[in-house]
Amino acid sequence: MQNSLSRRELLQLTAAGVTTLPVCGWFSTLAAGAAEAAQTTGQKHKSCILLYMNGGPAQSHTFDLKSSSEYKAIDSEVPGIQISEYLPKVAQQMKSCAILRGMSTGEASHPRGRYLMHTGWRQGQGGVTYPSLGALVSHELGSVESELPNFVSVGGTLGAGYLGPKHAPLIVNDPTRGVENLKPYAELAEIDDRASLLQELDKKFLGETKSLAAEAHQKGYQRAVSLMHSAKARAFEIDKEPAKVKEAYGTGRFAQGCLLARRLVETGVPFVEVSLGGWDTHGGAATPVKNLSAQLDPGFGALLADLKDRGLLDTTLVIWMGEFGRSPGKGTNHYARAWSTVLAGAGIKSGQVIGSTDTSGGTVKDRPISVADFFATVLTALDINHEKKLEARNSRPMNMVDKNPKVIEQLF
Repeated sequence: MQNSLSRRELLQLTAAGVTTLPVCGWFSTLAAGAAEAAQTTGQKHKSCILLYMNGGPAQSHTFDLKSSSEYKAIDSEVPGIQISEYLPKVAQQMKSCAILRGMSTGEASHPRGRYLMHTGWRQGQGGVTYPSLGALVSHELGSVESELPNFVSVGGTLGAGYLGPKHAPLIVNDPTRGVENLKPYAELAEIDDRASLLQELDKKFLGETKSLAAEAHQKGYQRAVSLMHSAKARAFEIDKEPAKVKEAYGTGRFAQGCLLARRLVETGVPFVEVSLGGWDTHGGAATPVKNLSAQLDPGFGALLADLKDRGLLDTTLVIWMGEFGRSPGKGTNHYARAWSTVLAGAGIKSGQVIGSTDTSGGTVKDRPISVADFFATVLTALDINHEKKLEARNSRPMNMVDKNPKVIEQLF
């Protein structure tokens, strides 16, 4: 066949894990989520944007400054709440934020900490691979009717674990380029015909080979073709934004990722993660965190303001976090006994600080927050029942959250 579409060529069209659900008639039908119920009731489901600070941000140089800090603490728009002098735009949005200064998770290894804070479970716990928060939100709030992915990550993240490939993230490496290889090289009808033929060829193999890799391959090319059909794919084109909006967010991958996140949740994507690396400040946090804050502040601040101006903040939970904090003082070493995260939007009671540390910043003295508490709180803010059981691929019922979580009631 002339110009035939090889398996490898079609797989390339998946752009490394596209997870938008199928809309063409020949695609398989998947289980519906909470979004279908929302369509029936008329109530819009919530969305989540996770701003992930890869490496472990120093709370002593961001959201929990002490009298001995290397930085000056500045007033925010909420009387009594002070944060780093290098986060002035975030300070202007503090009425929308709640700072959690009592995080205490006890896992100070980068890989294990990332796993813990993305899944809510310790690595190896229960002998299964747990889904990341994005996969959970995809499972609970994602829609089979959506033409867009239910889980998008700018810069990479953890996957879907036992929930399987249909809840895996679409990875966008460069927000300015969007989803690469998305433009079809031939007429869409021709691509549909070829993809249908490939599905037929795969059917026998998939019937005999029950593996995540085989399923991921099939779901990947199905969703790639689906996304090619969708006008909503323009949500990935951040260059279409007015110059004034782009200027407010600033330049760089993180800022542009924040802008892309706003465009995606506005179009109905339930979960977007944007990462900013470089927070592993073993030589001391003073200079690197100042430089990182120059990237963080305009993107984070503009995102909150933009969501609020568009009426999206009431239904969008914004999370700022890393895998742990840094040691008190100069922010040099990994530290998971006392650190900070930030939540904003989704109807939580904001403009407050929950939990506190002692004068050194090394010990939680009020309202310690475990990872189970944090996950149960985040899911509650998203109107997801954290006590619900999930079904793993082996039909084993799984808890969403680890044992005995205490939801942070001050937020609701």
